[in-house]
Amino acid sequence: MRKIIVLEFISLDGVMQAPGGPEEDPSGGFKYGGWSAPYGDEVSGKVMQKQMEPADILLGRKTFEIFESFWPQHADYWPGINDVTKYVLSNTVNKSDWQNTVFLTSVADIEKLKNSAGSDIKVWGSGKLAQLLLKHDLVDELWLKIYPVLLGEGKKLFDNSAIPAAFTLTESLTTPSGVIIANYTRAGEVKTGTIGA
Repeated sequence: MRKIIVLEFISLDGVMQAPGGPEEDPSGGFKYGGWSAPYGDEVSGKVMQKQMEPADILLGRKTFEIFESFWPQHADYWPGINDVTKYVLSNTVNKSDWQNTVFLTSVADIEKLKNSAGSDIKVWGSGKLAQLLLKHDLVDELWLKIYPVLLGEGKKLFDNSAIPAAFTLTESLTTPSGVIIANYTRAGEVKTGTIGA
């Protein structure tokens, strides 16, 4: 069975929309695109290099279209991105000129992929897809980069659809610019009890 790892840049208030640049995703009138840029430093750069090591990826349609328009011509910044398999969940797009792209149309397709042999699968961005995976208990790990900024609006990673689930912190560090990098692994059901008992 393959692990599904969700990697996200999020603000303190959980916004994940358009961390990379103003034109990345201005939908809904979002005007803070590029909010992660002021916090880049050598430590976060090294973490990103490690997280970008070759592995198959799973993307929602919108993130795929952003990736497809940029990464094939900039693979020197992400070695192996053209060679790994890109799985895309979409009901509206079913073909691409980007090599090694496979289209999926349902949660059942993702479950079948997860139960197949192969490398871990990394989900980059893809907010709606990440929410769908959390709703169906298909996330094995969360790799979060939490930025010291409140945005007040924009697409959020977590909504009310996720099933209750416990995670264990497996790795963490804080960069010089104040970004908390925290990796969590699925740890079972949520436990409840009485505080102080």
